[in-house]
Amino acid sequence: MKNIYLQLLDHKEAISELALATVTGTIGSTPQKPGSSALFDKKGLLAGTIGGGVVERRVEMLALAAILSKKSGHFRFNLANDISNKEEAICGGQINVLIDANLNNYLNVFQQLGDSIRSRAPGVLITMVTRFSEETVLINRYWMSKTSKPAIPEEFMERIEPEVDNILSKADPYNYRELELAIPDKEPSSLFFLEPVFPPAHLVIAGAGHIGRALAHLAGRLDFEVTVIDDRAEFANSENIPEADHILVNDIGEEIKKLKKNADTYLVIVTRGHKDDASALKPCIGSTLAYLGMIGSKNKIASMRNDFIDNGWATVKQWDTIHTPVGIEIKSRTVEEIAISIAAQLILVRNTK
Repeated sequence: MKNIYLQLLDHKEAISELALATVTGTIGSTPQKPGSSALFDKKGLLAGTIGGGVVERRVEMLALAAILSKKSGHFRFNLANDISNKEEAICGGQINVLIDANLNNYLNVFQQLGDSIRSRAPGVLITMVTRFSEETVLINRYWMSKTSKPAIPEEFMERIEPEVDNILSKADPYNYRELELAIPDKEPSSLFFLEPVFPPAHLVIAGAGHIGRALAHLAGRLDFEVTVIDDRAEFANSENIPEADHILVNDIGEEIKKLKKNADTYLVIVTRGHKDDASALKPCIGSTLAYLGMIGSKNKIASMRNDFIDNGWATVKQWDTIHTPVGIEIKSRTVEEIAISIAAQLILVRNTK
């Protein structure tokens, strides 16, 4: 699923009629963790979630009111006491939610974020909240990356910059942080929420057949940036694979030779034949790909393994890093089940990484 801020930019023409709700802190068991966001318009939920159920309904009502009043707020919900509904299980924890009804004030910040993500450069969204009451807060937002330093007062930047550097060095998209800072002898203090925003992992699917199409559909929902490669224009097109972000119609082996094989690139080979599999696989041996998987029967895989090792195209150790047969064993039979098994393995590798 596309990053919530990129979805916000999709609606930028109506940004003055939107509100963004973000989980800023939790204690105990809660439906979502800090950094989870939901976007609302006057009709209700547009995108994202802060956990669904009772909490989200309460937040939706507050967001709709905020859109009309243009007053942002920072709310605390005690899930055991504040919200009671016998029909739903209550987690019992505490959750803090920031509702921002003035997103147009920093559209330029979201555009900077979008430009960074599209160029595959990570950064940190800094949200400064000065809280006067639960229903009255002042919000400022800033985008900071390795090449972009925002105009934040130096007294704050001295504390924030090392935190941002640490977040970017760890490359953990869930490394959401909160700081409470104040300028000496000045009131009130402000909360700074530091939210890492990383480009989505890049999934390259070599092959636009039935499995490639089904996998692209799933991967688009799982927050992968999807590229599909095939030399058959009748398969490799946006009508056949609407979820793909990029479609390349060319010789598969040649395109994979040109591919940037980074540590956030995942490659799945599901071509239509042994020859295409080999040409797709050769340029990847010894690369820094996060994941390399190839579909095939046991006999085909054994034959290819012998060819690669006998011809010096791969060592035994290099071959053993390939996920083949691709996917997690779930006794899959249909095209859709095979795609699910592959998607599950991609999630496992990404989350383990």
